[in-house]
Amino acid sequence: MFKRYILITLLLCFLPTVILAQENSAEAERATITKAIEDSIGWALTKDFDRLFEVLAHDENFFIFHPDSKSTVVGWNKFKELSKFYEDPRFKATHFEVKDLRLNLSRSGDVAWYSCFLDDCGEWEGKPIAWENARWTGVLEKRDGKWVIVQMHFSFPNDLKQDK
Repeated sequence: MFKRYILITLLLCFLPTVILAQENSAEAERATITKAIEDSIGWALTKDFDRLFEVLAHDENFFIFHPDSKSTVVGWNKFKELSKFYEDPRFKATHFEVKDLRLNLSRSGDVAWYSCFLDDCGEWEGKPIAWENARWTGVLEKRDGKWVIVQMHFSFPNDLKQDK
């Protein structure tokens, strides 16, 4: 009886610590995922291609749907080829903002999906260019301990005209 009392007392003492550790771990995981999502756009401010490539899946299942049909990307190799455009000195990223981010994790903890609105602003030859309030969704997978984006989709509502 005494041993059972000690065991129950120990469990009651340590259970909050275990729960708190799990909550902190989940919050840290969400912060890491959020950073990967933001860095997949924010890399352009400094043209940090290493960071961009670090947060994307390097296989032929990787894809991005853009609002236009000409720049839809299927596969890592095509993305890497198209990303050379951003090396051009005529392109300069100036600002981005991820708004209303909704992030979900799978029960297994190795898949996450998100939705948000994105402002992605820059300049081409000194003239402003921007996606404002773009709808942005995507899926990440945890591979070898790192979160990588495997799919992204950008769109604009048909009833709103995007002039920039």
